Amino acid sequence: MILYSTGCPKCKVLKEKLDSLHIEYTICDDVDLMVSKGFKSVPILEIENKIMTFNEAIRWLKEKNV
Repeated sequence: MILYSTGCPKCKVLKEKLDSLHIEYTICDDVDLMVSKGFKSVPILEIENKIMTFNEAIRWLKEKNV
């Protein structure tokens, strides 16, 4: 699992949610890589090649927490 982040407020929220659920992930803060992947905004969560926007990732985390 990769969290693409620039440290913005939304990035911090998603990171805190992942941490609170004890979900392991790596952080990628390489902006050039994010641009090359076509990301227009962050945070992006990548799980097994599935790309999730902030809202999608939050929904996924809520389902995991049930």
